[in-house]
Amino acid sequence: MTDTLQALIDAVRDAIAAKRPLRIRGHGSKDFYGGSLQGTVLDTTAHSGIVSYEPTELVITARAGTPLAELEAALAEKGQCLAFEPPRFGGRGTVGGMVAAGLSGPSRASVGGVRDYVLGMQLINGRAEHLTFGGQVMKNVAGYDVTRLTVGSLGILGVLTEVSLKVMPVMPAEATLVFEIDHGQALDQLNAWGAQPLPLNASRWAQGDAPPGESGQLYVRLRGAAAAVNAAISKMTQDLPGELVDNAQAGPDWSAWRDQTLAFFNAADHPDEALWRLSLPQTGPALNLPWPQLMEWHGGLRWVWAPESELQRLRDLTQAAEGFTTLFRAASASTIRVTGHFEPLEKPNNQIHVRLKAEFDPAHIFNPGRLVSSL
Repeated sequence: MTDTLQALIDAVRDAIAAKRPLRIRGHGSKDFYGGSLQGTVLDTTAHSGIVSYEPTELVITARAGTPLAELEAALAEKGQCLAFEPPRFGGRGTVGGMVAAGLSGPSRASVGGVRDYVLGMQLINGRAEHLTFGGQVMKNVAGYDVTRLTVGSLGILGVLTEVSLKVMPVMPAEATLVFEIDHGQALDQLNAWGAQPLPLNASRWAQGDAPPGESGQLYVRLRGAAAAVNAAISKMTQDLPGELVDNAQAGPDWSAWRDQTLAFFNAADHPDEALWRLSLPQTGPALNLPWPQLMEWHGGLRWVWAPESELQRLRDLTQAAEGFTTLFRAASASTIRVTGHFEPLEKPNNQIHVRLKAEFDPAHIFNPGRLVSSL
């Protein structure tokens, strides 16, 4: 056992004895996400480093405090990557924070999300026990899958200490196409292409400065074998007039989208508005909203800057389309507060959450109020 791991276990044990809440934190790049930040900071960054990496087995294991930049640099040396493109807000982020937040980037709709790539993990529970779940191969997953349960839990179940991830080779060919098209047409076209054997990897539709309802730009990224990508370019530009974007321009642009550094995400331009994350079926309709929208994941995710007072309107729209609304970033200068950043759980699901929290964290010391106000 390393000294840094022992220090984390001791800190949890002391907090239990003192009934003192802990705020689990790596780089803090996602402090804006979720509910309240409470408790004494438990810094995980000292517990870092790549434990093992087997490129031929497509598996890497790293401690929770390992910077994402360090992990991805090691993968890049071997021509491999995290296919789900976790966002690196401010160029930062740790492996533990990536798993706890469960956020994925532009390719999520095509390759899966964080939980699809977590093979195993270790964590310290609310009894100061250091537990191991899963392993380094998919067949190790049996019974109740705690690894998937922990992804997106925002640290309310325990302190992640180590994570094993499935990695993927970098695709041999990539191309980006751009089309001038309105929101509804973009959804229809993406659904049509999605029904065909095309190497669609990511998409986004941005309205830019045009008034709501008018045309915007649809960007589509293709990844795969060179022959498949070239054939898709020919097929798609026959279906709809479009242009090929040079990879030297498209690459940094997709990276900026992944990390939310494009102009649309600049909170300073929206001092009285919150950034909302609207999750819908990919076949969901275009939303009639008075604010410019951005869409990605082939229609499955919509971003909107709107006042916090519009919470109920947005939730009514998404629920009607069998989706849900998340308050992603609160308004920077608003006196209106919402109750919960996430959709309220139905009673049966809430009871499951309560029982899980009681089992993993009986003293309720881990990140209280971060995911659900009652947990």
